[in-house]
Amino acid sequence: MARTVQAPLDEATVKSLRAGDRVVMTGKIYAARDAAHKRLVAAMQRGEALPLPLPLSGQVIYYVGPAPAKPGSVIGPAGPTTSGRMDPYTLPLLERGIAGLIGKGSRSEEVKEALVRHRAVYFGAVGGASALLARQIRSSRILAYPDLLSEAVRELEVEEFPLIVINDCHGGDAYLAAREAYRSDGGGSQRSR
Repeated sequence: MARTVQAPLDEATVKSLRAGDRVVMTGKIYAARDAAHKRLVAAMQRGEALPLPLPLSGQVIYYVGPAPAKPGSVIGPAGPTTSGRMDPYTLPLLERGIAGLIGKGSRSEEVKEALVRHRAVYFGAVGGASALLARQIRSSRILAYPDLLSEAVRELEVEEFPLIVINDCHGGDAYLAAREAYRSDGGGSQRSR
């Protein structure tokens, strides 16, 4: 059974999460992809104010560039993008207090170490289920960089958004644990016939 977590995340929640935990997230999160991350980090390096709530402490960023919404819909299909593309921009955001990241795929060793150092967590969302994930988004509004269209920074209100903890703040890694379990099982050779 999945555990409910509230966004933004508090420190106690982050510390309680473990790699492999299934969760459903409810609350406000922020959508941003590659181009928005590049602008956010450049603004931070120049000392400019960010278009996200300050402080960033506890906030969650979802790596998504939603498709246009159909008439009457809040948002179009909104599946995760590959997280590794955001790795070059992740450390400055973690240093500012971002507590949660949502995407798909593995993170670099540098990012995994930073998650431990800054007490943050990386969640995986199911790739290929963008239309289903969009059903859990109750509102969407552009906060910054509207010229980036689908990659603009958005505030999303989510309800019971399904996620899996991939990397926790204790150094746990669900992908590595799954690989090890597969290896110790002989690569699945113990399956019943």
